[in-house]
Amino acid sequence: MADKKLVKSTNGCKAAHRATVRGLGLRRLHQTVELKDTPQVRGMINSVIYLVRFEG
Repeated sequence: MADKKLVKSTNGCKAAHRATVRGLGLRRLHQTVELKDTPQVRGMINSVIYLVRFEG
């Protein structure tokens, strides 16, 4: 499992990137969630890497 933290606001981002962040379970700035390390989750992180910090 790995921690993901939203470090940049989704204001001004593409709607698809906003939806991806919500799909990861991140709603507020500096919120941290823990998800299983799967290829699907890694792909979501890679698409919004400029918005999230991945630890783990």
